[in-house]
Amino acid sequence: MNEPEIKKRTSKAMTFFEKGYNCSQAVFMAYSDIYGIEPEMAAKLATSFGGGMGRLREVCGAVSGMFLVLGLQYPFTDTKDKGAKNTNYKAVQRTANEFKTIMGSYICADLLKLKHEPQNPESSERNEVYYKSRPCIRCVKVAAEIVGKELLTKG
Repeated sequence: MNEPEIKKRTSKAMTFFEKGYNCSQAVFMAYSDIYGIEPEMAAKLATSFGGGMGRLREVCGAVSGMFLVLGLQYPFTDTKDKGAKNTNYKAVQRTANEFKTIMGSYICADLLKLKHEPQNPESSERNEVYYKSRPCIRCVKVAAEIVGKELLTKG
């Protein structure tokens, strides 16, 4: 991973989002090939995390997509390996804090300036008004950049 590749993957994440994939899918799909995961499988794995987890407006989907990448980069699969679990959790907290510093929160409702309550489960129509009224594309960009830098410096 290098700076030009991070820019390329960030652009790829933004393009995925603009094509209609949710925020979590966009970030995860931009990096999933590194771990041998095909785009369709990546989209499936990240589906439920869009809209702050199924439009519950909890943790931003772009941040969840970032965390999915971190799970592959810093896996915890051996229940006796506390060090691996701690390594992952440290990366999650480090990247979440960086996202919060830049965006002001990693909670979807806060980012969208909505009440903290589940929204209608029907996805919003993607149109010019949608893209202009929401910070989602910026969230995707920031999350993709942060996770790329994480892979560059720590991975």
